[in-house]
Amino acid sequence: MTDGTSGPGPGAWARFSRGGSWRRGGEDRPRRHSALRGWGGVAGMATACALTAAATLIPLSQGAGAGLTGAGRSASATMSAKAAQCEDPERSLRPSPADGPSIRAIKERGKLVVGVDQNSYRWGYRDPATGDLLGFDIDLARAIAKDILGSETAVIFRAIPTDQRIPALDNGTVDLVVRTMTINCDRAEQVAFSTAYFQAGQQVLASKGSDITGYDASLKGKRVCTAEGSTAYDALKKNSFGAVFQDEHDDGPADENVLTVPNQLDCLVRLQQGLADAVVTDNALAAGQAAQDPAVTLKGKPFTVEYYGVAAALGKDDLVRRVNQVLEDYRKGPQSPWIKAYEKWLADDLPGISGPPTPKYR
Repeated sequence: MTDGTSGPGPGAWARFSRGGSWRRGGEDRPRRHSALRGWGGVAGMATACALTAAATLIPLSQGAGAGLTGAGRSASATMSAKAAQCEDPERSLRPSPADGPSIRAIKERGKLVVGVDQNSYRWGYRDPATGDLLGFDIDLARAIAKDILGSETAVIFRAIPTDQRIPALDNGTVDLVVRTMTINCDRAEQVAFSTAYFQAGQQVLASKGSDITGYDASLKGKRVCTAEGSTAYDALKKNSFGAVFQDEHDDGPADENVLTVPNQLDCLVRLQQGLADAVVTDNALAAGQAAQDPAVTLKGKPFTVEYYGVAAALGKDDLVRRVNQVLEDYRKGPQSPWIKAYEKWLADDLPGISGPPTPKYR
């Protein structure tokens, strides 16, 4: 198995660079949960990732695979035109086990290349004790690799920041992104989504002693952190309730990366450092962060309904259909792989979820 990772940047406890790949030989070690609690949990994750910094780093731009050409661009233009009138972005292509050009290319390579997170506890994170990538999204990525290539270890994981998910697909660095990526109409113009595999919602995370009560007027004058390119950032752009949520030089060479950050976990670090008063993010991610740090908690209720999907480059219809076929099997039955993954990774922090979202097809 080959894992992708990136080393820690200066001045942040859990900050990761925008690309890179750590190659580790040998068999997978036994998986196990780590007790990542309190600030030490975040620092422990960063320390584990720092141990990989001495390994060979491969820039994110040097991914396996090629960008879209010819028919891919034509399909992209067609899908973009449809997405412009999008009303129900969760609808995806009907499932199929057939091999098309994208699947054949993956089989010829012998590895599925997947963009994942390595610092979102319970979803995609590196166990500080073993160095293994673990979580709900990691299990799903392995299931896709097993279906296409016959082995769940036939996968290369590339750790990518939140704001690099779409570029990594555009330039062919990864075949798929399985990284708590919300399906919406804007993104459907840029990538092709599978059916939804999880339902989440935006919510506010703050310290337990904060007077912030949720996504409401209590945010006025507060410093709120979000990840660049996230739906949380888009929500604040529409209605910030008077919160301060942008850095002075956002998107420029002097970007401070204090309130708008490349990786979502950076926001928890900003909260712990006193550089932010609150975080707005998916409640599914926030619940994992609250599990890491008992000093923080979710405030109010989710104020959106959002669905996570597996993303592929526009034009790779055969790959999307194959992923949807995998998801059909992944969801089936009261003891489905989805239920087992939920109970293993998420039930403690997100109780009461009875099953996956019902797939929608077009």
